[in-house]
Amino acid sequence: MKVALVTGASAGIGEATALALHEAGYTVYGAARRVERMAGLAERGIKILEMDVTDDASMVAGIERIIEESGRIDVLVNNAGYGSYGAFEDVPLSEGKYQFEVNVFGLARLVQLTTPHMRAQGAGKIVNVSSIGGKIYEPLGGWYHSTKFAVEGLSDSLRLELKPFGIDVVVVEPGAIKTEWGGIAIENLMKTSGDTAYAPQAKALAKFFDQAARGSHPKVIADVILKAARARRPKTRYAAGFGAKPILLVRRVLPDRAFDALFLGALRRFA
Repeated sequence: MKVALVTGASAGIGEATALALHEAGYTVYGAARRVERMAGLAERGIKILEMDVTDDASMVAGIERIIEESGRIDVLVNNAGYGSYGAFEDVPLSEGKYQFEVNVFGLARLVQLTTPHMRAQGAGKIVNVSSIGGKIYEPLGGWYHSTKFAVEGLSDSLRLELKPFGIDVVVVEPGAIKTEWGGIAIENLMKTSGDTAYAPQAKALAKFFDQAARGSHPKVIADVILKAARARRPKTRYAAGFGAKPILLVRRVLPDRAFDALFLGALRRFA
């Protein structure tokens, strides 16, 4: 039986992915900081790991437990992450560093910890959950988009690096999804820039996010991740969820200035 690790499994895309892989016959380890929120997964037979992707010891212990109990790891789904929004001038550098710790360095460390086992097996799949935010940009989202651009570049390099060992690296780029992500992003945004010189932009972007939160169900992304995990030759990238493909198409077609104007025009409707 193949073994999968899904981070950020306490809610949203991670929870839906853990369930999808489990129902497809994988032995699934769901990892998150908030173990109590994964009780429902445990009841379904998913193995629960307390893991903080900013804590090296917890990641090392998690991978060691998987290998000890199951003897292998076939799929790593790097899903843990959050969106830190606010004007670049307003966001403390410590918060920018933490955003990278969660969204990039935690992902990178888990790749380091799992690839030796996948190399020994001669096969494996690493699925990095990025975002359409790894290809587009927004005002007040500099730190978040920087992390997702980094995930995209890291994944491309890894794909070539790990190919000789039979390990596939896949990027998943969700569009608007109904999860806690939007609410957390809005809260961070308003707390950081809601009362500064950037308040008009912050309020408009918060309204924009509120609308976007009415997007696709997380299962849409979970199904894509399952498809990638089961594929003999997966695509390098899967864009899915509300607005993902048309937005990425527009970004590819439009020059930067035209995309700037389009996005700022959309935001003005929420001002």
